[in-house]
Amino acid sequence: MTATLAAHADWSVDPGKRWISVARRQGAGWQIAAPAPVGPLPALLAHLLALAEGGAVALGVDLPLGLPRGYAAAHATEANFPAFLRALAHRPAFFDVAAALGEISPARPFYPARGLKGMSRAAHAAALGLAGPADLGRRCDRATAERPAGAPLFWTLGANQTGKAALSAWRGLLIPALHAPNPPLLWPFDGPLLSLLRPGRVAVAETYPAEALRHLGLRLTGSKRRQSDRAALAGPIGGAMARLDAVPSPGLQAALRDGFGADAAGEDRFDSLLGVLCVLNVLAGHRPDTAPDDPWLVRWEGWVLGQTALPA
Repeated sequence: MTATLAAHADWSVDPGKRWISVARRQGAGWQIAAPAPVGPLPALLAHLLALAEGGAVALGVDLPLGLPRGYAAAHATEANFPAFLRALAHRPAFFDVAAALGEISPARPFYPARGLKGMSRAAHAAALGLAGPADLGRRCDRATAERPAGAPLFWTLGANQTGKAALSAWRGLLIPALHAPNPPLLWPFDGPLLSLLRPGRVAVAETYPAEALRHLGLRLTGSKRRQSDRAALAGPIGGAMARLDAVPSPGLQAALRDGFGADAAGEDRFDSLLGVLCVLNVLAGHRPDTAPDDPWLVRWEGWVLGQTALPA
């Protein structure tokens, strides 16, 4: 089975900065629409399934899917991460961000609610019973020879944090969907991505737009926050799409030339396109649809779709 629809949602705690790019199967190739707002979370998966008209949907999301292995080994009693997510429906306190170290516990791991003098990731790790700050991160969060480290899952402060994105997506999208009659399948926990492409189902995978740039052979000069620098990549992105048998809609062509707009959400629209190209790149067989061979990754920690570089 192959996907009828591929999509990528660039995530933010701010609904105005959540954008999705959608590629529809068109003969042997794809047509990619201009980025659009994600919209109400409870309707997202049903909307994608309706667009797929009964086919399989591959959805990339730029947010953590998985738990650090130290936390999972010490505190999780479920069989794997999807089962852990389902169980969180009955543990609402898990999503209450701790304002002080004394409020942190395995049942309430996200921290800090605001900046405080003297706070540190080492103290955060100790409050969770972990050996050190490195144990707050998953293997796919760690630095590789190709990129710097990402932020640890439970940390919620600063521009480089991912905790707030996980909070909003887990609580508002994934947990309700996992309790619905036709739940999504989560990669890599439920199997290799290509094996999850089933009629009328959504397969969800963690993506990272900065990884997608490298996977596609693209190089951004300057900053993705600058409209002119995004516009300068229009030609190379067009070449990457051609290699994937994908054509841009007229709206996407205009967005590429324009650098995705001058407003603050321009970088989010840009990232949503890079993410869907990452998904198409894996569907085309140019990157692996599996995680590295490590039981912890496929049960608990997860991985970044298409990533082959291991932690340094």
